[in-house]
Amino acid sequence: MADRYLGMLGLAEALGVSRHAVHKWRARHPAGSEHAFPEPDIDLDGAPGWRPWRLSEISAWRASLPGRGVGGGRPTLARQEYLREAYHRGFDREEALRALAVFAADFPEMSEPELCAWIVSKWR
Repeated sequence: MADRYLGMLGLAEALGVSRHAVHKWRARHPAGSEHAFPEPDIDLDGAPGWRPWRLSEISAWRASLPGRGVGGGRPTLARQEYLREAYHRGFDREEALRALAVFAADFPEMSEPELCAWIVSKWR
């Protein structure tokens, strides 16, 4: 039987975040840093993989991140504007945030405020 691993997308889905969030965590907290993201168990052609049982370790790592705390704090002005515009177009909050996560995964080079501003500009 083949070993199973969680890739970036599988890990993101299990944690309830976007793939881009996992990518940012790995970039911001590399091996050797003070709060290093847990190293993958395997690297296959440049794609990292973690054993499913390590999800609790990664969840604990995430919970111990310094900074904004539970709930993420107040949304940025760009996110507030994006959510307001999305509401006017018939999206509820969850739908708008899912759409934002899809765009974030498709455009990882853009920060969330840049992405929100770009989407709002397309709607206007």
